[in-house]
Amino acid sequence: MQGGRVEERSAGAVLFYNDNGVRKYLLLKHRRGHWDLPKGNIEPGEDPIETAERELIEETGIRKFKFYDGYREVIEYYYRRRGGILVHKRVIFFLVEALSNDVKISSEHVDYKWVDYSSALELATFRNTKRLINRAESFLSRAK
Repeated sequence: MQGGRVEERSAGAVLFYNDNGVRKYLLLKHRRGHWDLPKGNIEPGEDPIETAERELIEETGIRKFKFYDGYREVIEYYYRRRGGILVHKRVIFFLVEALSNDVKISSEHVDYKWVDYSSALELATFRNTKRLINRAESFLSRAK
C-alpha cells in the first residue's frame, strides 16, 4: 500500500473462437451484472501469461487454446473495496484463440455468451473491455 492506495496486478484474455469462419468473442456475466473478459489476480510466483492461462481454465473450463504473439494490452483503473479502500488495478490482456467453444463457467459468473464482434461491443459493460475487443479485432484483421 502506498499513499492510502492498494496496488493490484491481474492478467486476462480476449478469448475468441472461430465458428465456421465467424469470429466470436467470449464474454462472461459477473454475479454483479456486468459483462467482461476472463481475468484474475496474478498470484505469487506466476507471470502474467501463467495467470491468464489459469484464469481461462478456472473461469471458462476451456483447456485447449492458443496465445497470439504481438497482442499485449494493458488497462488501468481504480475501484473501491469494502471499507472504502482505493485500489489501483493494472491488468495485462493477451489475445487467445479457444480451440473449443464448450464453456463451463465458474461460480463467480452467472452466464456467458459467444458473440460476434459488433455484438461483443454492444454487450461489454466497460469502455476498457470494448477497447480491448476492438484492438483484438483490428489485430486479427491485419494478421489475415
